[in-house]
Amino acid sequence: MDRKLLEILVCPVCKGELLFRKEQQELICKADRLAYPIRDDIPVMLENEARKISLEEYDALS
Repeated sequence: MDRKLLEILVCPVCKGELLFRKEQQELICKADRLAYPIRDDIPVMLENEARKISLEEYDALS
């Protein structure tokens, strides 16, 4: 992922910061507990494509 792109991307739902998880190829919005996939180095910033993060997974992010 391009660092400059990561700096300007925000959650499309709440406009909050995103956490990049390189191993999972996801961008995480902790506020909404959503994980946006990255496919072929392109972030898919669509709410209906995001997966909901469980409370256990959310706690592990902290």
